[in-house]
Amino acid sequence: MLDALLDPFGQALMQRALLEVLLLAAVGGTLGCWIVLGGLSYGAESLAHGMFPGLVLAALAGVPLLLGGAAGILVAALAIALAARVGRDRIGRDDAIAVAVTTLFGLGALLALSPAVPVGIQGLLFGDVLGTSRGDLLAGAALAALVAIVLVLAHQRLLAVGFDRGGARALGIAPVAVDALLLTLLALAVLVAVQGLGNLLVVAVLVAPAAAARLLTRRLAPMMACAVVLGVLAGVGGLYVSYYARLAAGASIAGLLVAVWLLAQAASQIRKRMLVASG
Repeated sequence: MLDALLDPFGQALMQRALLEVLLLAAVGGTLGCWIVLGGLSYGAESLAHGMFPGLVLAALAGVPLLLGGAAGILVAALAIALAARVGRDRIGRDDAIAVAVTTLFGLGALLALSPAVPVGIQGLLFGDVLGTSRGDLLAGAALAALVAIVLVLAHQRLLAVGFDRGGARALGIAPVAVDALLLTLLALAVLVAVQGLGNLLVVAVLVAPAAAARLLTRRLAPMMACAVVLGVLAGVGGLYVSYYARLAAGASIAGLLVAVWLLAQAASQIRKRMLVASG
């Protein structure tokens, strides 16, 4: 039994993947709670998918993916903001954003069909957590430290805006500034996590653990702790599934994150029924 638990992590690549998963779980668990509470889950998906052309162009040009991803996120953010402004009175804000994001993602897919695209471009879509490098780990550690510091310093403002936007204005707190701070942290998290989990799967680690924790807890601190634990369990479990079932690591992790949310949803419904029956 002990050998079965330890064997997967006897290789350096699996050890680095484990560290990356733990860092992403810490970031996804803490920042993800504010994303879920602030209703920014759709924004996370929009940024992740909208940055895809930047990732493909970086691969084509042979420059670091972080650089291409950063440029892609900037373009995506501007396109989403413009679409929301233009489409607000015509087809609806969300519909306009969906059109902009779909267009950007389609452009990235079109660029990916170029003969000059290097082998392994699918890694941009589904990630390659087993290919985590020391540089990726340093970036993940820096992101985790930055998120922790900012969330601690901005805790009171986040609480005020997250639970009473009108009351926050009365206290002299600008909700727009707090939203911008969260979106900036979200963009950085997507930028770092996309290399491990890919463009299609990165949102799972930022939303699923927090969404599941929200169903199981009633207070913010337990919600964050629960989200981190669920992220760690799904991440480590995904690495085991990948090792023994010979499946893609990123997809295995994302699949378990979805399973965690489904189990939390079922547990929440069972608890509600028990409370109704006892009441």
